[in-house]
Amino acid sequence: MARLLNRRRALGLFGAAGGTIALAACGGDELTSSGSTASATPTPTATSTATSTPTPTSTSASCVSFAEETNGPYPADGTNTSNGATSNVLTNTSFVRSDVRSSILASTNTAAGIELTITLQLADVNNDCAVLEGYAVYMWHCNAEGDYSLYDLPQQDYLRGIQVSNANGQVTFTTIIPGCYNGRYPHIHFEVFSSLANATGGRYAVLISQFAVLKSQLTTIYASNAVYASSISALSSSTLSGDNVFGDNTSAQQDAMMLTLVDDGDGTWSANATVGIAT
Repeated sequence: MARLLNRRRALGLFGAAGGTIALAACGGDELTSSGSTASATPTPTATSTATSTPTPTSTSASCVSFAEETNGPYPADGTNTSNGATSNVLTNTSFVRSDVRSSILASTNTAAGIELTITLQLADVNNDCAVLEGYAVYMWHCNAEGDYSLYDLPQQDYLRGIQVSNANGQVTFTTIIPGCYNGRYPHIHFEVFSSLANATGGRYAVLISQFAVLKSQLTTIYASNAVYASSISALSSSTLSGDNVFGDNTSAQQDAMMLTLVDDGDGTWSANATVGIAT
């Protein structure tokens, strides 16, 4: 079970003085941002236990336990602050949504980029890869230009959302193919909670991790759409082995955590992955 995150004493998406929170500028995914530090609370409460029992159905012949990774400086999950305010979308039920492409609070803008549908299947690595039903997944990532909503773009809250796994242990998000920025290999963040109540109630995640996105595919995709123009040079200088998040993972973890995109033939793409969790 992942480390207990600090309790989300969030001020919501707006600062106490009013207005949308202006947060840190874009940079590498580190544990802290300018003027902010994410701290852990060591003792979980009784409310953090899983509220549903996974079925014995196996997702596949094998599953790989995902590596624990940093949630980075732009999580908007209540673990970091900037200018004295904490952003926490988890406590707002508006973010329980499958399509994360549009902002929903401060604006209604939609993130520009190529549509991507991601289906994740949650599997219990300690129970023959049994599916995990009723778990909540919070996913977020940068836009096509490498910027994060609520931080680099304080007036936007797009590309963030929460979904609950169904009887097959699956969640699906409709988003865009993320861009790339200097200092990081292209990636998508996510946190897994044992229930929606634990996610929206500011409890702790059983897994905090990231997906990588296949570089060879992104090279072609970025070149095909002008909105990704600023991501091209950052992508060319990034490597999986040199990344400060993925570089120290095992080969099996790197393979499991790498999203391979599928061209749907209509201008959209899709990806599927099995997320191994040690319950």
